[in-house]
Amino acid sequence: MRRSVIRSVLLPLITAFIWGSAFVAQSLSTGHIGPFTFNAARSLVGAFVLLLTLLIRRRFRHSEEHAEKSGKPDLRSLLPGGICCGFFLALASVLQQFGITTTGAGKAGFITALYVVLVPVAGLFFGRKCPLRVWCGVLLAVAGLYFLCIRSGERFSIGIGELSVFLCAFAFTAQILFVDRFVKNTDPVALSCAQFFICFLLCSIGAVFTEEIRLPELAACIPYILYVGVFSSGIAYTLQIVAQKEGDPVLVSLLLSLEAFFAVVTGALILHERLSARELLGCALMMAAVLLSQLKRSDG
Repeated sequence: MRRSVIRSVLLPLITAFIWGSAFVAQSLSTGHIGPFTFNAARSLVGAFVLLLTLLIRRRFRHSEEHAEKSGKPDLRSLLPGGICCGFFLALASVLQQFGITTTGAGKAGFITALYVVLVPVAGLFFGRKCPLRVWCGVLLAVAGLYFLCIRSGERFSIGIGELSVFLCAFAFTAQILFVDRFVKNTDPVALSCAQFFICFLLCSIGAVFTEEIRLPELAACIPYILYVGVFSSGIAYTLQIVAQKEGDPVLVSLLLSLEAFFAVVTGALILHERLSARELLGCALMMAAVLLSQLKRSDG
């Protein structure tokens, strides 16, 4: 029990760190290639990384019991799970990438992370209840995200970019809930691999019909695509799925919302960006939200 609790907390934290650090790469790519092309490329890289992981794990498995459990995922859950999760992942990724091109990174980070509220609200329709401490943690997280991402005196207007990222938050909510639905009956790595292949197919169709693909510009984005594809897609989304297999989706989504926190922290450490008092307050509220959500876990 202790091991599963650690995994359901540690893995989302690692995921949030990777997503936060990958946000810069996503932003840099917007000046070269379109949202469909970028997400098709990153999804293909992520899918092949996961496929290679599955093949290596199958080759070097240590017991027949492990092979039966992880080497042969339940296709009855894997196929529909990959389609459902892949569809909403593609929708969310394209909407987010499109929104980044027309709105600020801070606003985009704040609006995207609103899935921390949408996940427990949507869960109510499926009979999933949350303890009061989790709701308090969610409210603290939203307040923290606001102070962290929206600068003092900045007017919070709703344009096409903000609307796109807002819809992206709903799509990510659906993806998280579908992962929770299907991951219980299949292998997490296989499910993540399947969702990225579906995401690649859908984004490729969108790129062919709506965007002009130029090889020189695509080549210029290879470093960004590889970083986001290997780490953000291949590794982080798999860690998210593994965490949800053993943890509550509301608590996992709350931990994942630290993506914005890590984006600010890594920016300060790597790019030497100084944190304002307002941003420090946001960081403190985010950390308080996570700590509050983890207290007295047995009551949930």
